[in-house]
Amino acid sequence: MMTRQRRTPAAARRRRPLTREEALARQERQQRQREMEEESRELARGPLDLPFFILVLLLTGIGLVMLLSASFPSAYYETEGRNPLSYFIRQGVFAIMGVAAMLFIGKINYQRFRALAKPLLYVSIILLVLVILPGPNQYGKLLGIRANNAVRWLGIPGTSFQFQPSEIAKLAVVLYFGDSISKKKDKMRTFRYGIAPYALVLIVLAALVGIEPHLSGAILILGVGAVMMLVGGIQWRWVGGAVAAAGAMLYLVLVVIGYNSSRITYWLDPWADQRGAGYQLSQSLTTIGSGGLWGVGLGKSRMKYLFLPEEHNDFIFAIVCEELGLIGASIIMLLFAALILRGFWIALHA
Repeated sequence: MMTRQRRTPAAARRRRPLTREEALARQERQQRQREMEEESRELARGPLDLPFFILVLLLTGIGLVMLLSASFPSAYYETEGRNPLSYFIRQGVFAIMGVAAMLFIGKINYQRFRALAKPLLYVSIILLVLVILPGPNQYGKLLGIRANNAVRWLGIPGTSFQFQPSEIAKLAVVLYFGDSISKKKDKMRTFRYGIAPYALVLIVLAALVGIEPHLSGAILILGVGAVMMLVGGIQWRWVGGAVAAAGAMLYLVLVVIGYNSSRITYWLDPWADQRGAGYQLSQSLTTIGSGGLWGVGLGKSRMKYLFLPEEHNDFIFAIVCEELGLIGASIIMLLFAALILRGFWIALHA
């Protein structure tokens, strides 16, 4: 005698036909999803902003030319004559990768980056903690790498695979603040929603970066976050309070604690110790002044022959002034100003 198999309630629910209302609701959800996907594709296929793209390529090209001019004496010395183009080649590869990444990311609907906001913030905090954790390596840290008397890097020592987590933190602040602030609107005028959560994030990030120590990086993170909060609609009285607090903190760090106070001293008077702590700054001013109005000519700098420290890095603009003069340096500054203004225009019309 055959017995009839009993259907489980779950199976019965799966086989139950949809009601008319449920079918209509399902169709509406699918339609909304298709519309959102189509809108996303349309945004992703948006036209390339030609002025911005031309400015980026122009400044990248100028930067590579000036890097080649400024770096080959140091590269020749460091590689013992084997590869005087080492800095130029490496930066050229990075430039190509950067332009390719810009073109690729430019085809993605920027709203999709909202999903990366919180994860990137958490990752940046973890990486910043890994930089400062004490450990057994040669720099007294667990993973941090020392460069120029500060432990700011992670990566493989002695190779090009190194990066500063503070750079990731800057990007994380932009993404997280942009995503969160755009959702709050009028709530940004309150302390609970517009000040407290963002101030906490900025304090944590700035403290971790400052411990490295990296004062300029901490100031940049605080500045970027503060500007985004201001644009987001916080009240001006909070801005005044933040400026006062920042001034008090700088006074405490620079005057009371004395961190980097020598930089302020020799910034005001680099010739007070021209052969010592003020050497780099005094040499850079000499380099800038020797360019005159029109410069000594592209590739004809004299100070790049190891008279100016970091001539291909932090102080490359001094070489620009020497070789291209006041006119050339001013043109480059105007190009950067145009890039910034065009970026503002794009943001306002996004």
